[in-house]
Amino acid sequence: MKIKRIYQDLQNYVKPNKVLIILGPRQTGKATLLNDFLRTTNLKYKFVSGDDILVHEPLSSQKLNEIRSFCEGYELIAIDEAQKIPNIGLAMKLMVDHIPGISVIATGSSSFELAGQTGEPLTGRKTTLLLYPISQMELLSRNNHFELKQKLSEYLIYGSYPAVLTSGSSEEKSRVLNEITGSYLFKDVSLLKESKRSSTIDQPSAYACFYR
Repeated sequence: MKIKRIYQDLQNYVKPNKVLIILGPRQTGKATLLNDFLRTTNLKYKFVSGDDILVHEPLSSQKLNEIRSFCEGYELIAIDEAQKIPNIGLAMKLMVDHIPGISVIATGSSSFELAGQTGEPLTGRKTTLLLYPISQMELLSRNNHFELKQKLSEYLIYGSYPAVLTSGSSEEKSRVLNEITGSYLFKDVSLLKESKRSSTIDQPSAYACFYR
């Protein structure tokens, strides 16, 4: 059963000439939330990923004419992994300041990278949503209070990342959680600490940084 997220109805946050930024830890469902919205919206949209090097040139150019051309004919620009695009904050500012009626949604798998790029350029032009692992309130869409209490020890051990919740056995949950920790969380801690080598961060100090 699919779990309804607290920000499932993104339409409530998408406004003309405003930027909606979805931040949060990796693997919490930001891309899924965005794709669910795009499947149902009536807006004519253009979806791009920061992993695509071809979008870097127009969006990093700081040239209004190039950005206008990139957005031409669309009501909504959706950018996944936006923090990978240099100067993306300024590009989005130019979009919403100079293209009448356009809306922008940007997600980033590294929240502090994206937040650092979009803070000053988008002052007064953005709404920011923080998406965390699935909460107890969200879990009530498929379990009642009694059932959640029965599973409390499991949630305390394995947490509530979507990929962990949908795993079957305890062994599989442990494997998925270790993968998320090793591949994503430590990388984010490394970026946050401005460290060039994630190997210099040990596990206890990494968790201390996240929960401090």
